[in-house]
Amino acid sequence: KILRFSMSGTLAAQLQSDEQIVAMQLYHPSIEPKPLESTKKMSKSALKKLEKNKGKKDRSDKAALKAAWAKGGEGKKAKEKKAKEKKSEFKFVNKTPKGQKKDMSEPMLEAYQPSAVEAAWQDWWEASGYYSCDPSFAKGKDPAKDRFTMVIPPPNVTGSLHLGHALTAAVEDTLTRWHRMKGHATMYVPGTDHAGIATQSIVEKQLMKLENKTRHEVGREKFVEKVWGWKEEYGNKITSQLRYLGSSVDWSRERFTMDEKCSKAVVEAFNRFHSAGILYRANRLGNWSCALKSAISDIEVDTLELEGRTFISVPNHKGNPKDPAGKYEFGVITSFYYEVEGTGEKLEIATTRLETMLGDTGVAVHPDDPRYAHLHGKHVVHPFNGKRIPIILDSILVDMEKGTGVVKVTPAHDPHDYECGKRHGLEFLSMLEEDGSINHMGGEQFKGMMRYDARIAIEEALKAKGLLGEKKPNKMNIGICSRSGDILEPRITPQWYVNCTGMAKRAADAVRNGDLKILPKEHEKTWFYWLDNIRDWCISRQLWWGHRIPAWFATKVGEEGVSKNDMKYNDRWIVARNEAEALETAAAKLGCDPSAVVLDQDEDVLDTWFSSGLFPFSVFGWPDKTDDLEAFFPTSLLETGLDIIFFWVARMVMMGLELTDTLPFHTVYLHAMVRDKDGRKMSKSLGNVIDPLEVIKGCTLSSLHAKLDNGNLPKKEVQKAKKDQEADFPDGIPECGSDALRFGLLAYTVQGKDVNLDIKRVVSYRQFCNKLWNATRFALQFVSDFKPENDLANVIMKSGKAAVRDVWMMSRLNDGVTKVNGYLDSYEFGLAQQNAYSLWINDICDVYLEVIKPVVYDMSPENADARWASQATLWHSLEQGLKILHPMMPYVTEELWQRLPGRGTLGASEPATIMLAPYPEGDASLDNAKVEKGMKVVMSAVSACRALRQTYNIANKDRPSFYAKCGPECAVVLSAQRGDVETLGKGVLKINEEPPKASAIFVVDDDLSIYMDLAGMVDPAKELKRLAKEKGKIESQIADLEKKMGKPLYEEKVKEEIKQKDRETLASSKAKFENVVTAMKTFEEM
Repeated sequence: KILRFSMSGTLAAQLQSDEQIVAMQLYHPSIEPKPLESTKKMSKSALKKLEKNKGKKDRSDKAALKAAWAKGGEGKKAKEKKAKEKKSEFKFVNKTPKGQKKDMSEPMLEAYQPSAVEAAWQDWWEASGYYSCDPSFAKGKDPAKDRFTMVIPPPNVTGSLHLGHALTAAVEDTLTRWHRMKGHATMYVPGTDHAGIATQSIVEKQLMKLENKTRHEVGREKFVEKVWGWKEEYGNKITSQLRYLGSSVDWSRERFTMDEKCSKAVVEAFNRFHSAGILYRANRLGNWSCALKSAISDIEVDTLELEGRTFISVPNHKGNPKDPAGKYEFGVITSFYYEVEGTGEKLEIATTRLETMLGDTGVAVHPDDPRYAHLHGKHVVHPFNGKRIPIILDSILVDMEKGTGVVKVTPAHDPHDYECGKRHGLEFLSMLEEDGSINHMGGEQFKGMMRYDARIAIEEALKAKGLLGEKKPNKMNIGICSRSGDILEPRITPQWYVNCTGMAKRAADAVRNGDLKILPKEHEKTWFYWLDNIRDWCISRQLWWGHRIPAWFATKVGEEGVSKNDMKYNDRWIVARNEAEALETAAAKLGCDPSAVVLDQDEDVLDTWFSSGLFPFSVFGWPDKTDDLEAFFPTSLLETGLDIIFFWVARMVMMGLELTDTLPFHTVYLHAMVRDKDGRKMSKSLGNVIDPLEVIKGCTLSSLHAKLDNGNLPKKEVQKAKKDQEADFPDGIPECGSDALRFGLLAYTVQGKDVNLDIKRVVSYRQFCNKLWNATRFALQFVSDFKPENDLANVIMKSGKAAVRDVWMMSRLNDGVTKVNGYLDSYEFGLAQQNAYSLWINDICDVYLEVIKPVVYDMSPENADARWASQATLWHSLEQGLKILHPMMPYVTEELWQRLPGRGTLGASEPATIMLAPYPEGDASLDNAKVEKGMKVVMSAVSACRALRQTYNIANKDRPSFYAKCGPECAVVLSAQRGDVETLGKGVLKINEEPPKASAIFVVDDDLSIYMDLAGMVDPAKELKRLAKEKGKIESQIADLEKKMGKPLYEEKVKEEIKQKDRETLASSKAKFENVVTAMKTFEEM
């Protein structure tokens, strides 16, 4: 009886995946087979016997094997207990003196331990100077071809890196190490940003907590000293994290945006902008943060969309007494009335910012509105200060169809009103202090109240006067300060501005004409939209920590009535590189002796992004003509997150073109935004920010819970998030190491704008490191007596000793090399990662390591050539495979590369470290499509053999007979690689012989079917019992899935990816069911 057996594509894919795990079982250290001592030639029957015994060997190790690799067998709790015990047993102590090379004579650990593997290498690389580059080597090299320079996006000195930064580091260091291995002059410059607002805020809080003093009580000079002290004590956490991540930055060139070199560049840029006439000081309306008491630029404004009535907490306010949580009401529009002077008539006006009526200096109507024609030229009376407010005609500000057609005008506190006020010559009445409290201009009745407390008081006062109308929910947007979370207030203040129009045009044109590439290309639209509609940049900030503005207000000794805040004397501001230069310029301007000049430097500092915008050239010494500037500028690439394309990227391009007449880089690569697995932004307030070190070193479940407790998620969400954490990491996040983190993050770069990062998936790449470790450890025994040569690939291919399997491995290796190089060159990091992973798991581990076992175990003289060819190919594949992975996984690849036999015997040209080894390059002569096509046939036959063995529960020690029925071309291939099929399929292969009647069949395709002789292999009664149980289980799974998929709204509510997975699972289960039913019928007839 011939038993037909077929598989769905889904099931076949699953089986293939399972086979990768099965293949890895063989690499467990406790079951490594020992090479034969004898060099005698062995007969075929002896070899078969040996192979059979090998299957029986070390049965006592089965439990260890199952604990390490198998999916079934040992109970889950028992396995977890063993894993915990094993973890607690391992305690690594780094004995390598700092900066010295790790001792490779120490035995290789039996299992992969990240802390042990990653120890010492970073210190040695750094101490050895491998990260640096001599300017003389880089000079004259093309930044687009054989020189690679990149500056790190300087993270804030206040904080620590999160996984978004870790993705940046993974991408950037992968590129850097790749270029370095390609022999390019490579420079990767680290640095940190002084983060003006954030740093000052932290130190101010610390000062209040420890000394109960404000910065004003301490004084500017002392306060700045304290900030520098804080920076020196706490500002190095980031550099420590970067070292853990393995970032190969040149630490000798590390920069801080307020160090001497960067500060010199800032002063020079400010002066050059002023000389060019694009930097000026003006008194105009801008965004004001009352919490920071500082102006902020337009692009530092976040928009909060309100659908209607909403209560919000506001900094610096005592709390709304009418709300239990003390929050203030927004998302409403309030009506009130102005009385028309001398008529008794009232005009109804609606506003979302009632408090600003204290600064009203006009009431506008449309000139064509007949309802108010009789009021042209008249006035209304302010209900609190009695001032006469003119009724003006304005067709731009007023829409007759909207509301009552009457609009209040507050020129000093609204951008639209500001323009209206200029058109009509209205008074600009600023009624807010810098902290957001009402000043004397707002009237004595409300003076000193915070703005939203005043809103409540004004509402009550209007109600008392009978002038309050109704209040209705109103959909609206509120501007939020991205730095402080404060609700922004439009406020007129004197500030320094940069006219960006010309610079922006050059930056936009650079992309339009192809000189600057933005990747992914889809972000070009955003680039053009922002630059084509750019506004002048407010660069001054009312802070103490930062680059103090290099401008001095000049007066004469004894001169009175000249105020620096009076725009009439705006020309008294002297921009200079230092005070001495300012004094000389001021004396000439005032026409007096320098001794008669009094200079007062501007108290304000520059926007942090001003110094960051100079970073690509200030780090190399600009404005001085240094060797570094000549050698490394312009840089090659700017890699960063999409979220700072305006803040930083565009400004670097604009400032680079304006100050150096050169693009600071030729390519911008914008990686995706990192969000949590539910698509939420990573935020401390949500408790979902993961520190890279928590993944590298591991962390407890309680520490993950603590983050949620300290956030501001609702209690329900906290409980849900905790349950998710408990399900994903019942014992916390395990120690994964930097390599696994980097490799896992790179896998996510295949997505679009946002990365929904599931840490559990990243953690799974620790298992890949484990497989890499165990597979290499296992493979090293095969090459322990092999002596490598230079140019080994060429030696192998010209030796005449390479078998088909060796030629296939060289071709697959070359395919991997070519693809990974291509993907790295085009910034497709996810695809580079996938192909490197596939090369190791699918080609090296799953096939080649398995297929050469009989060859390398046979040490007979007659097998010497074949054994040498397999050893040489394996050694070459291991070394090239490790080099392919190194830019992505630096630590484990260095450790394994150093342990390859023959290391240090290849002459003077052999590098001391893998990071300086030449990166593999594609070689078309190694491609062999014919052999690869043949190997696909071989592997199809192997998969069929494995599927049949699995279906009929054939014991690992048994070697059934397989019968291949195929066409002539297929028969030639299988005949040539019969031994490979028998090794991987674990049986005896007969080609185009008639199979026995009691056989099972696996139909591969129209040209190939594999039969397995069941006689003596199975117990029909036992198999029927097993299959009946399996049938019931599958029937239950199918019923449950069909019930789920048949529920109402399943098609509408369930995500498409889940529906697709359900469909695939159902198809797979049905195919399994059919195979089980067919098998049962066969056994019933046997």
